[in-house]
Amino acid sequence: MNYIFDYLVFIGRFQPFHLAHLETVNIALQHSKHVILALGSAQNERNIKNPFLADERAQMILSNFSAEDQKRIHFVPVIDVYNDEKWQKIVKLKVGGVIQKGDRVGLIGHFKDDSSYYLKFFPEWKMLELDSLVGAMSATPLREAYYRGEILKNAFPQGSIDFLHNFQQTPIYTQLSKKFALNDKSNLE
Repeated sequence: MNYIFDYLVFIGRFQPFHLAHLETVNIALQHSKHVILALGSAQNERNIKNPFLADERAQMILSNFSAEDQKRIHFVPVIDVYNDEKWQKIVKLKVGGVIQKGDRVGLIGHFKDDSSYYLKFFPEWKMLELDSLVGAMSATPLREAYYRGEILKNAFPQGSIDFLHNFQQTPIYTQLSKKFALNDKSNLE
């Protein structure tokens, strides 16, 4: 197969990995030999917005792909630094640790709103811009439903559903859902 890219970089938090993420990775796999997922918010503290650690997200993501495709998917953890220039350097450094000199590297993504401004930080990588995906969703309402005990099966691939179900059985989930309930109530008052 003739691929346009050697590597396509997909940046996201994937908290959790949902169907629009899956579709994006599948498109990337069609256009590139390898896909690098830059896992944002990869620090080791959990919170309501970032309940899953980087290695847990990698596990969740890979569970949705064949063994053959799993070999083509690479992960680089990127911590939050709250400085665009420093963050951009970290992403480039981490990706640079995976690619080889001369590789054709691209960036895959969609300019959905103001939060997508970071896609312009990498002009040296050719952009594979996606239109809005059918059924595209935001992870925020999916996380909120999850903390209320729901796993919206029409929003997730099976591997993510299994991961989320297993995570619900942990004390960490219990703590986060209680914290969410307290925050949710205080936002209503």
